[in-house]
Amino acid sequence: MRTVTTPADVAARGLTRKPFAWTFTSPLYVGSSLNPINSSIIATALVPIAAALHVSVGSTAVLVSSLYLASAVAQPTAGKLAEVLGARRIFLSGIVLVLLGGLVGGLGQNLAMLTVARVLIGIGTSAAFPCAMVLIRRRAEDAGLDAPPGGVLGGIAIAGMATAAVGPPIGGLLVGAAGWRWAFLINIPVTAIAMAMAVRWLPKDPVPDRGHGGFRKVADRIDLPGILGFAGSMTALVIFLMSLPHVEWIALAVFVLAALPTVVWELRKTAPFFDFRGLAANGALARTYLRQALTLLGVYSVMYGMTQWMEAAHGISTVGAGLLLLPMGAVSALLSRPLASRNLVRGPLIASAVTMLLGSVGIMLLTSHSPAIAIVLVSLIFGVTSASTTVGNQTALYLAAPPDQIGTASGLFRTFGYLGTITSAVIGSIVFRDGVSDHGLHTLGIVLVAAGLAVLLLTVLDRRLMNRDTNRQAMAAEASSRL
Repeated sequence: MRTVTTPADVAARGLTRKPFAWTFTSPLYVGSSLNPINSSIIATALVPIAAALHVSVGSTAVLVSSLYLASAVAQPTAGKLAEVLGARRIFLSGIVLVLLGGLVGGLGQNLAMLTVARVLIGIGTSAAFPCAMVLIRRRAEDAGLDAPPGGVLGGIAIAGMATAAVGPPIGGLLVGAAGWRWAFLINIPVTAIAMAMAVRWLPKDPVPDRGHGGFRKVADRIDLPGILGFAGSMTALVIFLMSLPHVEWIALAVFVLAALPTVVWELRKTAPFFDFRGLAANGALARTYLRQALTLLGVYSVMYGMTQWMEAAHGISTVGAGLLLLPMGAVSALLSRPLASRNLVRGPLIASAVTMLLGSVGIMLLTSHSPAIAIVLVSLIFGVTSASTTVGNQTALYLAAPPDQIGTASGLFRTFGYLGTITSAVIGSIVFRDGVSDHGLHTLGIVLVAAGLAVLLLTVLDRRLMNRDTNRQAMAAEASSRL
């Protein structure tokens, strides 16, 4: 039976008429920008790092993959910890790790130290999104809101997409003016701002139930064996995927040996870290994860694959290639908030699938003689894909995830996104294995058409999405007036 929240109850909890005031959302937006900006800003520093440390440019790829790997594992872990220990505590702990990673990287003297710094940054930045979702869900329930706070969710989406888009230009300016170490040191002032805002404005967590048992009780509540098993399995899986098209048999064996006992353990656990039974029963949530992975596979295939093709086959400079793809990030940021404010799900997801198909067909029509305007047009189409999938799937996640598991579910949402991103790099290496060419680009387009069709089917055949837009849109007006 649902408890009705009266105005007196709301006032007693210290909530204002607008529970999602800028003082509450600002630290969440800044924190959510840390992961994407660290993911993209390093791209401009790889060559200078290789020159300064006297290593090959290829070996610096570990600085990219280490953050993706750490983030894929840490996102759901941070979400689970936020549910058990408190979202504010984990949010602040993550900021401290990012600060530490910035210091280690800024002072690092070799590739190993820089890799450690990237892992610390990956783990630390992973706390922001799941913690933000826990805090937003808690605030919405305390304020008596039935509809998702679309404007706030849109702000989270913009924080991610906008910073990812401006990351390379900012990185180019920083590295060019002050040196590669500022690709790490930039985290120090940003985390200082995020820390000050979070300490001042984020509501304190409820007092945890300490009881008896100490560490053992906490480990049982967060399902520490499940987390460790998931971490080992995911690490091996990511290493295996990144090694393709060459098969890393050891990584595959480690994945199987770690995954099987983890699955058995989680199926026997009353409150598991990775709830396989719950996910199987919650088809809407499972389909949301799959849609996110497949769509990000397409978006990042364009970012990585088309960039390689523009530089190697079309003869466009690195700066020029970045500028031609910049409209994709700009369109994503501009569309996110108006889409999110309406709390729509099915409409944006259909738009995402359709534009992904159109953009993929456009990729198949490009050649090394195509004018720049044709490349910009494809970039713009995928910008719509990026905005609509992020908004639609993020709202679908909010609606489908059990309220008490929103942190873990949000982390897994990001993990599936990382798997799509990593797979896009694998597909790019396969289609361009004999050299970057128009034929390889067209093959990539065919793969993305197949992925787009899968996303479209996952959307139009999902009965749970049929009437959701109509129902939620009616409630959105009331919710938006209180944000």
